[in-house]
Amino acid sequence: MLRDRPGWPGVGLSAILGLAGRAAYLDAVRQQTRALLRRELTTLMISLRSMTEEEFQAFLAQSVPEYASEKIKAGNWTPEEALGRSRKDHATLLPEGLASPRQHLYTIEFGGRPVGRLWLSVDPQTAGGAGFIYDLFVAEAFRRQGIAAEAMRLLEKEALGLGVSGLSLHVFGYNLAARALYQKLGYEITNINMSKALSFKA
Repeated sequence: MLRDRPGWPGVGLSAILGLAGRAAYLDAVRQQTRALLRRELTTLMISLRSMTEEEFQAFLAQSVPEYASEKIKAGNWTPEEALGRSRKDHATLLPEGLASPRQHLYTIEFGGRPVGRLWLSVDPQTAGGAGFIYDLFVAEAFRRQGIAAEAMRLLEKEALGLGVSGLSLHVFGYNLAARALYQKLGYEITNINMSKALSFKA
C-alpha cells in the first residue's frame, strides 16, 4: 500500500492524487474549450437568405400536410377537414406566394447548404403588432447542433431591421423540444390552452 510519509521512496500519495486531479481538470477544460469552439464554428457557418421560388413550392408541399397533421394531433381539426383547412390558411396568409405583403420567408443555410427555413410575418394586425413566427424547421440530420437557436437569433436582427420591436409565436403543447428551445431563447408563455377527452363509463 502506498503511504504518504517522510522517507517513502518515489512520489507520495498526495502528489499522485494531486497530479490525477490536475489531469482531470485539464481534460475537462479541453472538453469545454472544444465544445465552445464547435458552437462558435456553428454560429459562423449559419446564415439566413430569402427563399427561392423552388424552395417556396417545396415548403408548401411539406408545410401544408404537416400543419394539418399537427392540428389533428392537437385536437383542433378532424382528419376529414384538416388538409383543406391547412391549404386555406396558407393561401390566406400567402396569397401572392413569396411576394405576399408583410410575409418574409427565409432559408437557413449551414456552411452554404440549405438545412431549414423560417417564416416571419410583420403584419401589424397579427400578434398585437409584434412580428409573428409562423414556421421554424430544421432538417432532422442537422438538429441538436445549435442551428435552430442561432437561426432564431439571426431572425431577431432581421426583425429589428423591418421595424419590429417584438416577436411572438405559437407552439403546440406536445412539442416539448420546441418549447424548451423558445424558453431558452427568452420567449415567455403568454397563454395556455388545456383540454381533456371525456368518455362515458358504465
